[in-house]
Amino acid sequence: MADKTVPCHNLDSGCAEAVESRPACRQPGADEAGQPPRVTHNPGRRPRSISGKRRRALHDLVLFSLHRHPILLLQESGRYHLYISYACPWASRCLSFVKLKGLDKAISFTAVKPIWERTKESDEHFGWVFPSSMEEPGAEPDPLNGAKSIRELYELASSNYVGKYTVPVLWDKKLKTIVSNESAEIIRMFNTEFNNIAENADLDLYPSHMQALIDEVNEWIYDTINNGVYKCGFAKKQGPYDEAVEKLFDALDKCEETLSKQRYICGNTLTEADVRLFVTLIRFDEVYTVHFKCNKKHLHEYPNLFNYTKDIYQIPGMSSTVNMAHIKKHYYGSHPSINPFGIIPVGPSIDYSSPHDRERFGS
Repeated sequence: MADKTVPCHNLDSGCAEAVESRPACRQPGADEAGQPPRVTHNPGRRPRSISGKRRRALHDLVLFSLHRHPILLLQESGRYHLYISYACPWASRCLSFVKLKGLDKAISFTAVKPIWERTKESDEHFGWVFPSSMEEPGAEPDPLNGAKSIRELYELASSNYVGKYTVPVLWDKKLKTIVSNESAEIIRMFNTEFNNIAENADLDLYPSHMQALIDEVNEWIYDTINNGVYKCGFAKKQGPYDEAVEKLFDALDKCEETLSKQRYICGNTLTEADVRLFVTLIRFDEVYTVHFKCNKKHLHEYPNLFNYTKDIYQIPGMSSTVNMAHIKKHYYGSHPSINPFGIIPVGPSIDYSSPHDRERFGS
């Protein structure tokens, strides 16, 4: 194994759910946002210059590629491509921002196959791969570089890259390199830095007057819920499992109480924090209650949380970011230490498009 904390295969790939608070799509050594050693600098915050000061204008926005050379991020339709896995919550939140901001025509995307496969015949690494044809519904071959795996994209961007081969990947078609593999950074970019080519430019999911609250909510939701389900699922001893489960359901209870008073998690305005919470909730009853032993309560036993999840799911574009077949295939099929025979449960097949009651708080 590449790392003692990685429970299955020889995984250096994204969505390698490891124990000890390492979340999906990520590897040991992850930062607060659950990411691996990064391609970019300053993860999860608005991009800054090398001096640490915030950029003044869009045309000054410089990120770092795998080569550690600054590259200019331009509002140029068709220049950037997003590589995702529908199974990965962190990648899915990036796709959610593409849909919410109306960037579909400006930023293309490709989804990989849901179950990890060997990425090279010469070694034992398992990770995200592209199908060789349209054989896998919801996945497609790499249209830009003809890569067979996400690993090949990293190696194409940098021949001496040392790190994990994770999704999401934001790719610069012109420079043929990775702009960012940090989901917290990518969603902030999509929120503000492409507004002149976004169809929903007026939608601000990280408004300045709410940033402190959003950051605070993101922090405890990440630790107890987004990452909390993985602490439960990959616990190797009863004590850590019990502790993680208690914190997880305390946090869900807190969300349930909050959502009894307001439509969204930070008030009556949709924000980034809702997207970050949603990607875990939509997977909860279908995967986490069974696969990760988070079965103290089901999501549908929380009236406010369940209706809230349906509310977010029914926002135009959001349902297209959820491919439950990919989600279930990945989790149940890529963790032999948890599910050695790879059997995928039949249920529960929840209809998130059914009516919800969240409009009682207003539109």
